[in-house]
Amino acid sequence: MKQKQEPLRKVSIRQGDLVAVRTGKDVGRRGKVLEVRRATGRVVVDGINIVKRHTRPNPKNPQGGVVERPAPLAISNVMLVCPSCDRPSRLRHGRSAEGKRIRICARCGKSID
Repeated sequence: MKQKQEPLRKVSIRQGDLVAVRTGKDVGRRGKVLEVRRATGRVVVDGINIVKRHTRPNPKNPQGGVVERPAPLAISNVMLVCPSCDRPSRLRHGRSAEGKRIRICARCGKSID
């Protein structure tokens, strides 16, 4: 039987955004979002939550060995950093002059998109 697929979560953080880590071993650090996994509610952030993976030799990595790479972390553990005020902040949503939906910094009130 097919398993029921979970609906995709609404996510305000996008690929390429600068985020600050709020909890965990990397608390206070900032990084750029490399990937957003909406189905699981997780994000992969460059240089954050680095784990070691033991890999076998393969065509991409002929020597194999221990490879360090970023692991996904829960989207609730990161906060978007506003480019205007350079501080982590919550988001509001609004409409631009053209009627497009935009993200707005709740701290300074400026558009993030």
